Amino acid sequence: MPQPYEQLAAAYTRQGLDEAAREVLVAKCRRRQAMQPRMQRWWGLLQDWTVGYGYRPLRAALWLLLLLIPGTCAFAFDHPSAVKQAKAPPFNPFLYTLDLLLPVVGFGQQQAFNPQGWQQWLAAGLIAAGWILATTVAAGLTRTLARR
Repeated sequence: MPQPYEQLAAAYTRQGLDEAAREVLVAKCRRRQAMQPRMQRWWGLLQDWTVGYGYRPLRAALWLLLLLIPGTCAFAFDHPSAVKQAKAPPFNPFLYTLDLLLPVVGFGQQQAFNPQGWQQWLAAGLIAAGWILATTVAAGLTRTLARR
């Protein structure tokens, strides 16, 4: 039953009502998600709540900013050790966390420092979240720019 949703969204888009079109597409995803098995419904709810099924890229950007704060605080509290002490740049917890969160941009911090223990788990989580959220932001921007 996705076709009526897509037709309505296309009509809204032609009229320049992009927000209304996104709402219709989110409603399509919610309807499809409601018919899924329980575990897939939970995943759909998570996608809806965090990034609006990819139709709300500003939410993803906000999540990136919200993850930047605790990551910076955690790494400021306990610095990871340098991979090569003599060649390592000065540790910057903000840039290190940003380096973990942004998959394409590099500030030289991630490669220079080696997290251990709980920091390794935090770093892995930030990297995974960064890939998912940055991809969502990029897809949203691509959709926005393609319409112009």
